[in-house]
Amino acid sequence: QLQLVESGGGLVHPGGSLRLSCVASGLPWDYSVIGWFRQAPGKEREGVSCLSGRDGFTYYADSVKGRFTISRDNAKNTVYLQINSLKPEDTADYYCAAGFWTTAQDLCVTKGGNIWGPGTQVTVSS
Repeated sequence: QLQLVESGGGLVHPGGSLRLSCVASGLPWDYSVIGWFRQAPGKEREGVSCLSGRDGFTYYADSVKGRFTISRDNAKNTVYLQINSLKPEDTADYYCAAGFWTTAQDLCVTKGGNIWGPGTQVTVSS
């Protein structure tokens, strides 16, 4: 079965950068959208960035525009989330998810991923 595994989280200082990785085993890229989501304790899950393998379209939440970049390395079957200018409010558990025959915007907005990884924690603190 398809498996998603995130890595790259940890403790970082405000203003710093992180690159999160999502290794997607067995992903049918032509049919897939990969998204990054985050959830802080007691808050709803938020779709922060999604990328479509069908048309290359991307979506970014307003809260992360200009700071987050989603990309894919086909050779490594990996989707990345580059995070710059980290803020304390970015602290959350970050998840990647795959949706099939959807769009980048719909996956991020509806949070309707078919497959989810276990998550990686990002903590931004001085």
